[in-house]
Amino acid sequence: MKMRISTSVMALGMALALAIPAGAQNDTAPAEQKISPELLQFAKSLHKQTGDVAIPEAHATLHLGDRYYFLPADEARTVLTKVWGNPPDSGEGVLGIVFEKNATIFDQVWSAVVTYEDTGYVPDKDAKTQDYDTVLENMRSGEASINASRQKGGYPTIHLVGWAQQPSYDPASHSLIWARDLQFSDSKVDTLNYDVRLLGRKGVLSLNMLSDMTHLSDVRTAAADFGKAASFQSGSAYADYDKSVDKTAEYGLAGLVAAGAGIVVAKKLGFLAIALGFGKWILIGLAAVGATMRRWIGKIFRRNRDDLEGGEGRM
Repeated sequence: MKMRISTSVMALGMALALAIPAGAQNDTAPAEQKISPELLQFAKSLHKQTGDVAIPEAHATLHLGDRYYFLPADEARTVLTKVWGNPPDSGEGVLGIVFEKNATIFDQVWSAVVTYEDTGYVPDKDAKTQDYDTVLENMRSGEASINASRQKGGYPTIHLVGWAQQPSYDPASHSLIWARDLQFSDSKVDTLNYDVRLLGRKGVLSLNMLSDMTHLSDVRTAAADFGKAASFQSGSAYADYDKSVDKTAEYGLAGLVAAGAGIVVAKKLGFLAIALGFGKWILIGLAAVGATMRRWIGKIFRRNRDDLEGGEGRM
């Protein structure tokens, strides 16, 4: 069964939709699904890109072949906000979204939000000694205060169950992959947030895969394969780093995982500080299992850099 993305907006930036039949493999849906004519027309008008797709902002290229397709930034932002019901600012910094070739914006196992962070060169020399358990503990330590804030705003609470996949680094491709199992109080099915990061000379390309835990095996396999579909252009690759002129990040791989999970390395304080909960790109799932209605809420959290040190999460 595929993941159904919500298609009608409700209060507090949440969205609710009837399930689309699991067999739907096109950009249309039966009338009884109550998807608006405007959204159906938008789905038909998408400019799907296959083959090699340049991402100029990241100095990178996605080698998609005919197995995946890419939606450019403007259409990706519309999908995130108008189709999936996320807040208007959730599209900031989004460079595109990638789908499997037979998936639609209404029906998919996973989708990958493409962003780029100008972090500078992230050192990997300590890859084998990075303490990811400490990162996990720091994520959990802020749960109570974050959930108190979320409840005041009318959002479901979040519990970080743990790693769905421990962070693992491939020194050959300079890619870092990790996944989190997130449990929302309104959901019977845990959300799966899979991060694929490709390190470059001047920053990090992020392919953030969104799904649920029922598809862990499928997404794990897809992440290992899809992560190889991206590369930096000549002169921007990790091996092109020149320490005499290039900016170097003040953290290593554990810091990259922490930042991706809404935590920053407060270097002057010497510890990991909670910034904004569980990540820049998290799809909140609300699902009813079985052959009955399946519903999803979409909410993407932004990490506000002005509140990185000791700031309470703002939803």
